[in-house]
Amino acid sequence: MELFNILNELEELIERSPKVPMTRRVLVDEDRLLDYLDRIRTSMPEELRQARWVIQEREKVITDSKREALRIIEDAEKQLEKRADESEITRKAQERAMEIQQRAEEVAMQIKQGARDYADEILAGLEEQLGRIMTQIQEGRNELKGMKQGK
Repeated sequence: MELFNILNELEELIERSPKVPMTRRVLVDEDRLLDYLDRIRTSMPEELRQARWVIQEREKVITDSKREALRIIEDAEKQLEKRADESEITRKAQERAMEIQQRAEEVAMQIKQGARDYADEILAGLEEQLGRIMTQIQEGRNELKGMKQGK
């Protein structure tokens, strides 16, 4: 992913920058830092599009699951109609249809929950990455402000 590559390059820039003696501070080339920030901004929409895609896929899975559940129910109803000759068969078919419907609903709920968990996992990862980026940016800005004041 491009964003990770840029972040790695930014980290390398910080690690290779000259250190200020007796402090944990480094001197970072402002133009290069701003260049990395611009690259991060341009690569972020792709990450967001991927997150949207995950959400759309989740919705598709949910829709497909509902459609499959309906198909299973319709199949069960058709079988029930074919075997309606005898009341015992009819009763058993109704019970079976309800079991199938319950199982289909359970499967749909599991798939839906799994899709939500996956989407949440992806978004949590993005949130964490963005938090780290924001922290690094803030530290860089604070450092630059300190350098301006200290001149």
